[in-house]
Amino acid sequence: MTVRVRDGLRQEVLDANLAIPQVGLATLTWGNVSGVDREAGVFVIKPSGIPYEALALDHLVTVRLSDGQVIDGNLRPSTDTETHRCLYLAFPSIGGITHTHSTHAVAFAQARREIPVLGTTHADTFNGPIPCTPDLTAEQCAKNYEYNTGRVIVDKLDGDDQKASEVPAALVANHGPFTWATTARKSLEHAIICEAVADIALHTLALSPTTPPPPHLLARHYTRKHGPDAYYGNPTPAPSP
Repeated sequence: MTVRVRDGLRQEVLDANLAIPQVGLATLTWGNVSGVDREAGVFVIKPSGIPYEALALDHLVTVRLSDGQVIDGNLRPSTDTETHRCLYLAFPSIGGITHTHSTHAVAFAQARREIPVLGTTHADTFNGPIPCTPDLTAEQCAKNYEYNTGRVIVDKLDGDDQKASEVPAALVANHGPFTWATTARKSLEHAIICEAVADIALHTLALSPTTPPPPHLLARHYTRKHGPDAYYGNPTPAPSP
């Protein structure tokens, strides 16, 4: 069965997946990106275990949002598919999701520590610490493990779509980061930033214990990019000089 998804979605998902190793976020096949078409009730995701250098448009798998059924594609979808589906169902603002095992973010996840806000680089994107979930229970691992991986993220954010929009990332304890955004490409950008701020935080904490920066400084950096009166950047494409 061939399902029609919105124009450009499959190419966007492919391009975002291919970029994961290019930006240094993946070893081997450790990562995946998906994008959702809510009108069609489906999302498109990377297949399981296919090397990035071999990945092509025809390999992508289309999954029904309501029940996780594969409805287009000849390969098995990513083993993280149910985690993506859980997040899409919980947070209507999400249009794309990226999962990686990037080194510094995983270090925080394995330490079961949130990534703290230690400066304006973090605050430019994330309006607060990047949270880390509790450990999954034995029961959560034994049945519906991947969906429950999404549930612990949802529960950590209290199922609040506004929280998910303001801090579009979470660490699953002992596992790694999931990031999201309105598009698949933007979710990858958030994964890049998540890894960068985790790296910076580790260096900062290694130098000395630190107190949080002034809240007014952090708020200024977040709102100048994301607030109602945001003024960072220029229209796309930028006007000619």
